[in-house]
Amino acid sequence: MYAKTPRIIITPVEKPAFIRSYFLREKKLMFFLTLCGLVFDGGLSLVPILQGKLIDTLAFHQELPVVIHWAIVYLLAIGIIQSARYGKRFLVRRFANKSSAAMRLMVYNNIINRSIMELKDESTGELLTRAVGDVDIAVEGMRKCTTEIFDTGVLMVSYLLTMFLQDWKITLLSCIFIPLSMFIAQKLKGIVTNYSRQARQSLACVTGKTYDMATQAVLLRTNSMEDEVLRTYNGELEDLKHKSVKATILETSLEPLYKAVASLGIVFVFYLGGRQVIEGTWTIGSYSAFISIFIALSIKAGKASKLFNSYQKATVSFARVKPYLTEYRSEDRQIHSPLHTPVALQVSNLDFSYPNSEKKIISGASFKGYPGQIIGITGAIASGKSTLGFALEGLYPYQGSIRLGERELSSLTSFEKGVAISYQGHQNELFSQSIYENVTLGQGGDINPVLQDTCFDKDLENMPQGINTLVGSGGVRLSGGQAARICLARALYRHTPLIILDDPFASVDMKTENQIIQNLRGHYHDCLILLISHRLAIFPFTDQVLYMGKNGEIEVGDHDFLLSDNEDYRQMFQLQMESGK
Repeated sequence: MYAKTPRIIITPVEKPAFIRSYFLREKKLMFFLTLCGLVFDGGLSLVPILQGKLIDTLAFHQELPVVIHWAIVYLLAIGIIQSARYGKRFLVRRFANKSSAAMRLMVYNNIINRSIMELKDESTGELLTRAVGDVDIAVEGMRKCTTEIFDTGVLMVSYLLTMFLQDWKITLLSCIFIPLSMFIAQKLKGIVTNYSRQARQSLACVTGKTYDMATQAVLLRTNSMEDEVLRTYNGELEDLKHKSVKATILETSLEPLYKAVASLGIVFVFYLGGRQVIEGTWTIGSYSAFISIFIALSIKAGKASKLFNSYQKATVSFARVKPYLTEYRSEDRQIHSPLHTPVALQVSNLDFSYPNSEKKIISGASFKGYPGQIIGITGAIASGKSTLGFALEGLYPYQGSIRLGERELSSLTSFEKGVAISYQGHQNELFSQSIYENVTLGQGGDINPVLQDTCFDKDLENMPQGINTLVGSGGVRLSGGQAARICLARALYRHTPLIILDDPFASVDMKTENQIIQNLRGHYHDCLILLISHRLAIFPFTDQVLYMGKNGEIEVGDHDFLLSDNEDYRQMFQLQMESGK
């Protein structure tokens, strides 16, 4: 019985490594966003004018109905504009949230589809910083740019048109410093980009150190390395603090400079506008409206200049996350040949070496295995036992042939490999969730049978929360034997035709080990089990034994045959029996 994994439904993003793709993906949303933005930002320039009209009705002592009329018009305009402002903010935030979700999904999909060698080359801190922090900064930059297109671009055009209609000469003179403000921002963007890049790189380093300290806390403590590690960590934190402070101060301190430069034209507004009032060309209301519009325009010009810096900061983060933004790869979940049912394993002339390495670890290996069999795999230290497990799991390219039933292993899709093969590594990889979630990995179902098969049912009797007991980060709340048996239960839970177990009994006592072997014999007749181990006490009960030599060759036979034919195997077995292991 196999539990069904729910499919993730997403809206595809074409060319996700380009920012414009996220805007094109939300055409309907962007239409209404544009409409609200035009109403709000285009209408804001009317507010000072209507306010000036209202001031003039009071200044000239006009009749009460006229005052009420302009007051109502003013309030209605404010209501419509603020409603459009709410709609624009809501739609901008919705766009940012949807873009963030799509971007994160692309990053996640890229990571899970990378080869094991690519993942091994990744720095954990760099990966976490890019997948989380850089996505946030990139999306926030997209949000700010979208907002400022309306709040700055449209609004500045609206302000300028309004000022031009009132007096084009004063408008030109007062606005001559605005291009200078933007020019300064453009020249300083390279400095902002450099400091921002340094801060992000330092953050990635600290994130990696934090992850290492959290996952290796027990190891560091037992080896009395806390002080040394903390000194190094504090050094990294100090470096991050200095670089982040420099980047933040530079970014935040420049906006007042931009605003100050853009506002220098207020001198022309006060002087020339005041003359217009004295000459009777402008009313007091018109004068106050022009001043209000110019001040708002200069503030927006300062923000427009700052936008260059925000854009550069977002560009740095987007460039860092861009390699992970690839087209979404939907998993092929079709089974193209019978892999649910028991199948035989046939390995012929298998050669294996890791990518970018000339050293051949497995050379000319050939053997067969059938459902219901348990095949033991052993050898000297560094003889390639775990490597054989990796090869048979299909994680790496190989030469020769590995056939599961009628299919070559390399021709199976990732989904088919998951259906046909279960793997337990020699490292206990556990999530900081419950026992139940660690065994099922979200698939659901009854885990009691596999807990009994791994003799974990007796351990549960001392756990008040039973299968809902949290195991802690990496299984720190469990003993080594308990963590190993939960990982073993996970491998057995899916009951696949081929089960590869890499040193599953390293932390298990002999009595429990023998009981688990009996359970495997009794309950997995339709599975082929490959048991990689350096402990040979249970090998007399296996159907075959593969002994891996120092040069990558493999000798195949049962336990009795290897005792008589292989001197290394015989010595290893005798030493373990004499020592009681």
